[in-house]
Amino acid sequence: MAGRLSGFRILILEAREEAQFARLLAEQGAEVLQCPMFTIRDAPDAAPVEDWIRRCIRTPHDDLVLTTGEGLRRLVTAARRIGLDQAFITAIGKSRRLARGPKPGKALREIGLEATITTDKPTSEGILETLARLDLWGHRVGLQLYPDRDHGALLGKIQAQGASVDPVLPYIYDTSAAETHIVRAIEEMAEGRIDAVALTSSGQVRRLVEVARIHRCEDRLRAGLERTSIASVGPVVSDELKAYGLRTDITPANNVYFMKPLISAMAISLNAPEG
Repeated sequence: MAGRLSGFRILILEAREEAQFARLLAEQGAEVLQCPMFTIRDAPDAAPVEDWIRRCIRTPHDDLVLTTGEGLRRLVTAARRIGLDQAFITAIGKSRRLARGPKPGKALREIGLEATITTDKPTSEGILETLARLDLWGHRVGLQLYPDRDHGALLGKIQAQGASVDPVLPYIYDTSAAETHIVRAIEEMAEGRIDAVALTSSGQVRRLVEVARIHRCEDRLRAGLERTSIASVGPVVSDELKAYGLRTDITPANNVYFMKPLISAMAISLNAPEG
């Protein structure tokens, strides 16, 4: 039902799907303050990514671990630039495809494929738990990495199962232009001008705290979050909040961790009578 968030001012820190998230909130009547955490850019050196694509086509991986939908889309776009997108998609289809949660699965469906296995938890730990149940001895495992995370432990544990790992990092985060906007958003919360902040990735939590520390306004951030409802898309984000001593006020019901259920949970919580 439209208008459920009328009169509420919502801060969003989404980067990958910011426009869609803002539109969905606006359709519910919210005033949306957009503050991208970073800009996503292709890897600055295209050659390693293109070489990885060619290796994948020449000898498809036994197993392909996809950690983000953004990463798969960037790989397909890179393959298209060198005229190999259809061959690349065919090669992916020959691998056992492991998706880290629902987002890579959605990206696979966009190219006519399905995830063979989806992790129960959309985390690196979820990948390891899933792979631990599989026989990887002698397998060649393609691993799509994502920025802002040390993947050494993940690579090491896959290798410890007797597999060789072929990693690729198809995109980077450019954070240089965003800090001014982040500091302004912190001030908006501290002044009580935000009803709720909606967090959709653990990286957003880390980036908020990092920028606050760099600009010596962590006290303002924590004061702002004390007077702002904190909405988390799911347990990964909530765990990150907890690691920084922060709480979660709102999370989707029924373990459905997407934007629309998060918006519904926000509408219910923000409209609930105080008492």
